[in-house]
Amino acid sequence: MKRVLSGMQSSGQLTIGNYIGALRNYVKLQHLHHCYFMVVDMHAITVPQDPAALKEQTESIASLYIAAGLDPSKASIFLQSHVHAHAELGWIMTTLTHMGELERMTQFKDKSEGKDSVGAGLFTYPSLMAADILLYNADLIPVGDDQKQHLELTRDLANRFNNRFGEMFVMPQPYMPEIGARIMSLDDASKKMSKSSPNAGSYIAMLDEPDVIRKKLSRAVTDSGREVKYDPQNKPEVSNLMSIYSHFAEMSLAEIETKYDGQGYGPFKKDLAEHIVAVLEPIQQRYREIRSSGEIFDILKKGAQEAAEVADQTLLEVKKRMGFVVL
Repeated sequence: MKRVLSGMQSSGQLTIGNYIGALRNYVKLQHLHHCYFMVVDMHAITVPQDPAALKEQTESIASLYIAAGLDPSKASIFLQSHVHAHAELGWIMTTLTHMGELERMTQFKDKSEGKDSVGAGLFTYPSLMAADILLYNADLIPVGDDQKQHLELTRDLANRFNNRFGEMFVMPQPYMPEIGARIMSLDDASKKMSKSSPNAGSYIAMLDEPDVIRKKLSRAVTDSGREVKYDPQNKPEVSNLMSIYSHFAEMSLAEIETKYDGQGYGPFKKDLAEHIVAVLEPIQQRYREIRSSGEIFDILKKGAQEAAEVADQTLLEVKKRMGFVVL
């Protein structure tokens, strides 16, 4: 079985964009591959985090993994910081990374723009991301468009290590679903829906109450006119809402167009809200059960032990090949 590795940062609440673009695919992948799914809490601290918020968000995201359908008996679910090899191989990969490679990273440019000072971790974290992947010799990496550049760096570092120290790492390949990998903001369809957005109206969080979801959808920006038609070029706002509708109602875009022919945006947005509520309510109920029972901590401990068995062996082999004294 091929190995799959992916993770989400514990900064902000998971949105329906995360659910459509990542979580639903995680659930499918666990039945087909050997999967490692983590919450990347070490990546989260590349920007300042409130300690209480970081702890809560980390536990929340891990619990949502399970509530959305990940099965601890089929996939290893863990926190990045619980497997110490991530930090150690992260440093080693930093020493193999060239400054120019990091300077070209568009995410660093975007996140540092306009800031008076930027932490070194934000600059070097692509090396840690490479270590995350290479620790498990992962074959497939679920990524969005914004992470392709980081995966390319990972492949470059794997190749660089193999050339210097002998063949060891496989070349990870991107895994991208056909549609739904990029759900856009509710207030601006030119921007990706982001859980770290300061505007709560721009996203629907997976834990939003039903009435909050209805309110956000009623206020979601739509294009001029009233035709429910999928046309990303000329009608980006309603096309984004149609993509969301397609996933939550399991209808084709053509079926949605036919259903709302001549009805306008009002009925369409109201129905969309109900489809989202219908999918999220059982997930939210399961989430509350997980949090109240405390079972998530046993799941994370088990997952970390499973991940460490593989990661520690990889790190040991890396150190041997590089010339470290191994006791």
